[in-house]
Amino acid sequence: MLKSVVRVVGAAVRISSASTSTARALPLICPTLSSPSSATTRPFTRSLWMLNNNGASSGYRPKLFSSKALNPSVSCGCGGLHTEGDKAFGDFLSDEIKEERKIQKSKSLPKMSGGWELEMNGTEAKLTRNVAGEKVTITFNVNNSIPPNFEEEVEQGQQKSAEEEPEIVSTPNFVVEVTKQASKHSLVFDCHYPEDEMSRGEGEEESDIFAIREVSFQPEGDSEWKETSYTLNTDSLDWALYDHLMDFLADRGVDNTFADELMELSTAMEHQEYIKFLEDLQGFVKCN
Repeated sequence: MLKSVVRVVGAAVRISSASTSTARALPLICPTLSSPSSATTRPFTRSLWMLNNNGASSGYRPKLFSSKALNPSVSCGCGGLHTEGDKAFGDFLSDEIKEERKIQKSKSLPKMSGGWELEMNGTEAKLTRNVAGEKVTITFNVNNSIPPNFEEEVEQGQQKSAEEEPEIVSTPNFVVEVTKQASKHSLVFDCHYPEDEMSRGEGEEESDIFAIREVSFQPEGDSEWKETSYTLNTDSLDWALYDHLMDFLADRGVDNTFADELMELSTAMEHQEYIKFLEDLQGFVKCN
């Protein structure tokens, strides 16, 4: 009798497992991402970055293993998964790369006036210049250097022309390091582009397009900002002292002209890196 009960229970478990396996084999339905209505089309298309990001703020995270429910197409030698979605993604990237190359102003980077020498390491750049025994070094990184630009929604049925579209401009934070031969420490300025100055219209009073955020003495040659060194924050600084600091930089070639050229250089660098990223992404998706 006990054996009969065991058999009955075992059969029920097998039937239940089979039902569960069938349910897990059904393809998952993923919500479709849509572009936010407030996003505007720009000369740099950046279609990839115009996707709705509400999921991140609401705690939603895509499931890494949801692709198991997709039926792979014929695989290539890489041994990776290939789906119809991958093919559509690769085709989209091909079109995106073509469009970005069309609007690329030049494959070579613009030159900086004033005798600055440029060194690059991926997304990071370093500009150096010697002025009467002093060495001035500027470092910046183009990552996260594109400020958000969301305009009011365009009325339904209306579409902006290419001339009316805002242009993407890279405005990176940059660090200025001034080193004197007889000193063991460098005077370091942490600078940025304030948004209110960047949005200043034509005809308005000209002012500095960059600002000093912090000033500190740091050991010469150290790449890390030492928190144990006193740092002067300019938020509550006397304006007379702030003006002297800005004049100090201007005397060493870091002025509005430099800041304009730095934006142009950074924008060209960022666009190059963006196209390279799209090409690498395409190669990864297509498994080239």
